[in-house]
Amino acid sequence: MLLSMTGFGRASQLLQEKTISVEIRALNSKTTDIRLKLPFDFKEKDVLIRKIVTEKAERGKIDVIISIQNIQGEDAGNNVVNVELFKKYYRQLKELNDELGAPVHNLTEAVMRLPNVVAAQEDAAMTDPEWEAIQAATTAAMDDFNRFRANEGAVLEAELRLRTTNIQKNLTDIIPHEAERIAKVRQRLQQSLEDFLGRDNVDENRFEQEVLFYLEKMDITEEKVRLDQHCKYFIEQLDDDTLVSKGRQLNFISQEMGREINTLGAKAYSSDIQRLVVQMKDELEKIKEQLANAV
Repeated sequence: MLLSMTGFGRASQLLQEKTISVEIRALNSKTTDIRLKLPFDFKEKDVLIRKIVTEKAERGKIDVIISIQNIQGEDAGNNVVNVELFKKYYRQLKELNDELGAPVHNLTEAVMRLPNVVAAQEDAAMTDPEWEAIQAATTAAMDDFNRFRANEGAVLEAELRLRTTNIQKNLTDIIPHEAERIAKVRQRLQQSLEDFLGRDNVDENRFEQEVLFYLEKMDITEEKVRLDQHCKYFIEQLDDDTLVSKGRQLNFISQEMGREINTLGAKAYSSDIQRLVVQMKDELEKIKEQLANAV
């Protein structure tokens, strides 16, 4: 099963008159980057929450938002306003506005955003039931998140299989053109020698040696075999349900496929084969685009 790196999950838990909600969003990233936003009085469990997410999320740029609300839908965090600090900030800002003649918009809102104006109560501590509810909500949100990823991954996997199959078909389509290109190269060499030396002055034995030399340089058997093996291995990895994180490995295989395709193009000596090589490159680019979103 292939997982998409982008995803969304949400879950909530009821606790007395409160609702603890967990929302998880993920975007593409080469590493695991978790950004956690939660009420101040939950900060003590930051590391443990990150561990729950990391164990289930594999990799990606992941935002985890945990909130707690009362039955009226209002924020129910254990935060209080530092009244003395609020007054101090308010007076200073008002005096500064008056002195500068600056317009006063919403001074109260501005002050509320300043550091330490709103803080957690000193005696506010997370209770065991709250922590159990957070764990349950986070786990449920991660399960929902991974279901989303799996659904997106199924679409990715179908696309990757199609593109790999197309490359294999292009590889098979090369076969009819191989004999033709050898005949054309042989004819071109023959014509060049006759034009330069004259037909009667061509050493046939030496000519055959040169033809064999060129044919050896043009031989693409090894590249075709390796590319076919890479494609088969790519499909095998998609079929392997024991692997969870496949994106990096599939990306490495696609790089090897690209090397063989480039060599085929360099040794083509045929417009028909070159056309097929261009099609293979196009299919490979589409594979790489999809792999950028695979876990």
